[in-house]
Amino acid sequence: MPTSYGALCTDFYVNQKLALKLDLPGERETILHLFDRIRRSEPAMERFRRFDDELALESSRREAEYKWLALRRTSIRTGHVNPQSMEQAYRFHRLVLEVCPFHLTISPLDVDYLELLFGFDLECAGNHDEVVYDALMGQSPLGKLLRLPQAFRGVEGAKIIDVQPVFGMQLSPGGELQAFFEVKTRQRGRRGNARRYRNEPISIFLTIRRYGPISDIKDLGQDFNQLKDCAELLATERLVPDLLTPIARHITSGSA
Repeated sequence: MPTSYGALCTDFYVNQKLALKLDLPGERETILHLFDRIRRSEPAMERFRRFDDELALESSRREAEYKWLALRRTSIRTGHVNPQSMEQAYRFHRLVLEVCPFHLTISPLDVDYLELLFGFDLECAGNHDEVVYDALMGQSPLGKLLRLPQAFRGVEGAKIIDVQPVFGMQLSPGGELQAFFEVKTRQRGRRGNARRYRNEPISIFLTIRRYGPISDIKDLGQDFNQLKDCAELLATERLVPDLLTPIARHITSGSA
């Protein structure tokens, strides 16, 4: 049974990012020991991939549900796509926070920020930007910005080509805890042509970020709990009713 969030979209995923100030160690033995440790806890994660700027350990992406871990120069990123439960996704991210500092010798002083992301993908065959524009802006003052008057000469072919709102808010007096709402449409060519992205989804992101420093590396577990509590609250009370539902309703209404 997918999560309640997963039932609202085509794909739902929970990603985590631990951003660091210093470069991670890149020795062969260190990386392999870490990946072997993760694989012992997550046997399905047996695909080791190397990219120009990233080392990744993944489960098979042929399945609807999969997990991944990626090491970049100054960050550790993880993701669980279409988890069966929220606790299942959280368990994986907690494992990474417990294991990686030991294998990669991460110090509390090294922590820049910890970030948790809820991602919602919605299939949409229509023009993504027009869908987002109509669903979220409509007759609002901001929406009127892109509606040109009939008397405007020389713009018979005018159309909307970029509507990707991002909203940020501070959740603590000192600003160390922040939240961001973002709608991501697919990229377009210089002339607004999006044919090559016609099968891509509209993505909606909720990101909760907590900046360091921290006093003890074990505090990452407590910080993670705070992030997931904030993410669940904002997703349920704000993102789903005020962002995801209007876009999904516009897609299914046939207008898209």
